[in-house]
Amino acid sequence: MAWSAKRATVERSYLASFRDLILGKPKNPLDPKVFHQISLVAFLAWVGLGADGLSSSAYGPEEAYLALGLHYLLALPLALMMAFTVFIISASYSQIIELFPTGGGGYLVATKLLGEKAGLVSGSALVVDYMLTITISVASGADALFSFLPSSLHGLKLFTEVFLTKESVKFLLPIFLLFVLAHVVAISLGVGTRIGELPTVASTSIQESLTDVRGIGIWATLAILLHAYSLGGGTYTGIEAVSNGLQILREPRVETGKRTMLYMSVSLAFTASGILLCYLLHQVVQENGKTLNATLWAKVYGVVFGGETSVAASLVILTLITEAALLLVAAQAGFIDGPRVLSNMALDSWAPHRFSLLSDQLVTRDGIWFMGLTSLSFLLYTRGRVNLLVVMYSINVFLTFTLSQLGMCRHWWEVRRTQSVWLRKLCLNGLGLLLTGTILIVTVTIKFAEGGWVTLLVTFCFISLCYFVRSHYNRVRRALKSLDDTLLTIPFQPNLKEPVPSKNPAAPTAAIIVRDFDGVAVHALLTIPRLFPNHFKNVVVISVGVIDSGQFKGQKEIENLRHAKEEDLKSFVEFANCLGWYAEYRYSLGVDLMGELEELCTEVVRDFPKSVFFSGKLVFQEENALSRFLHNHTPATLQQKLQFAGLDMMILPIRVFANPRGDNRTDS
Repeated sequence: MAWSAKRATVERSYLASFRDLILGKPKNPLDPKVFHQISLVAFLAWVGLGADGLSSSAYGPEEAYLALGLHYLLALPLALMMAFTVFIISASYSQIIELFPTGGGGYLVATKLLGEKAGLVSGSALVVDYMLTITISVASGADALFSFLPSSLHGLKLFTEVFLTKESVKFLLPIFLLFVLAHVVAISLGVGTRIGELPTVASTSIQESLTDVRGIGIWATLAILLHAYSLGGGTYTGIEAVSNGLQILREPRVETGKRTMLYMSVSLAFTASGILLCYLLHQVVQENGKTLNATLWAKVYGVVFGGETSVAASLVILTLITEAALLLVAAQAGFIDGPRVLSNMALDSWAPHRFSLLSDQLVTRDGIWFMGLTSLSFLLYTRGRVNLLVVMYSINVFLTFTLSQLGMCRHWWEVRRTQSVWLRKLCLNGLGLLLTGTILIVTVTIKFAEGGWVTLLVTFCFISLCYFVRSHYNRVRRALKSLDDTLLTIPFQPNLKEPVPSKNPAAPTAAIIVRDFDGVAVHALLTIPRLFPNHFKNVVVISVGVIDSGQFKGQKEIENLRHAKEEDLKSFVEFANCLGWYAEYRYSLGVDLMGELEELCTEVVRDFPKSVFFSGKLVFQEENALSRFLHNHTPATLQQKLQFAGLDMMILPIRVFANPRGDNRTDS
């Protein structure tokens, strides 16, 4: 056994050395310098959080332009509307950043301002949205790549999309900057080479619009424009990324976030509206097997360098490759932000609690598999058709947008007596609500039968699943509350005349792994002497304060977590002392729960060689796959790791009985 433990230790040492060589040494979250080192300034935050938003310019303007059909001259007012919408939504989200400086994702905003049910709808919509983020980014990226490949290879496009639907690590900075540079050059050339025609195009656009109004009526003309405007909604889908990722920004976080939002809005408005304007100026029409952008770049570079030159062809390919690369990078947002939303929902018991621990590699793996497989299902269902995916994608994005704007409007109205600037802020969020709500209603109404129903059905099923998960946790929570009420108030007569026993490191030691000073932990402590009478002489309480992405906000929050953990463990030690044991506690704060527990257990064994580890586990009367998935993830994983290292760990059962009414009770 000793040889196995030594070999396991050596293997972990080699693995850690290799990991440090490739990834660098792990950051210590307790080091105050680490916040400055890993937090992002506005420029880098724009790079890190802007990929999702900026990449949407590869498909949003195209869908809007194609929806105009023969009324393509309406592209000019549509381009202005698109830029205006980007700035309004961005400005309204800047107010969300001010109100939620530690991260104001759609789930949190709706939950805090509209209630938990609205939060559930918003969170469920976001999770489905991130599934579709992966799908549409991969599909659009493949479209860009196959736009310059021979038509004989287009049959492989769906297979390529399936292959690309996976999580991977990307070098974002050079890809992002190359995309921005290539598109600034291409759009500038596209507008610059036709700048003399712009007054004529504007005049013609106005005349044609008036003709349409006289011919088909003002409402029909507005309907065409509104239809195209709503289908271009995919352009705005990544704007909320900054408010979701505030925790990684550098202090002052609010100012950095607002500056990042400004960079994103300017770059997105320039790119999306510029592309739409270039479509109009260069009279771009759809070609079989090519995206509109591919046709546009060919026209732009053809005008400058000659249509058949290798320079023009190379620049077209380079621009399309930057589009495809950034789209594939944007797809990673689904793998990162999808589990992050699940983590927030898990804290409120809408999702399995294991998803709250993003630092756990097994949880991350489960989240990646979940997002990847569901995205693959959407991809196969739509066969990678971007026009259908844009509709499915936009519905949930604007459902979340609308709920967030509605929540902010309600907030400003409620604080109108205490906030002097409430009216201005209410008007801004109200305008954002009008725009996002309009796009949502029009998209659902017009495109419901063409695929919108799929998004709504999947979201409804996800909401139903969340209700089912929470109802299970509520039943178990009621059972555990009865255990807390019983064990935390248990009457016992400690022998206060006897002093606390002295520490004896060579004696058998019970090391109890706990989360909090609760009924489960007390049950474990009381069970040990019943199973092993007078055997253990020492008790060591082990606990980890997990610093996940939702808690990693600053040194003050870390210190608060440390203080709460120490007070909790001191109570446990005092309880053990009253029962006649020598007791002490060990704890750590970190981002990797399993890694921290392994290190603490190793430390305890070093100080108390005869340690046996104990942890509580819920055992259900009616065991099934659901209860196995929703509970006991940590004890089982830790037991496997410790046993492989040659250490002993025992999991103590806490029985949960189901009665005919569907409630649960526990029995210690």
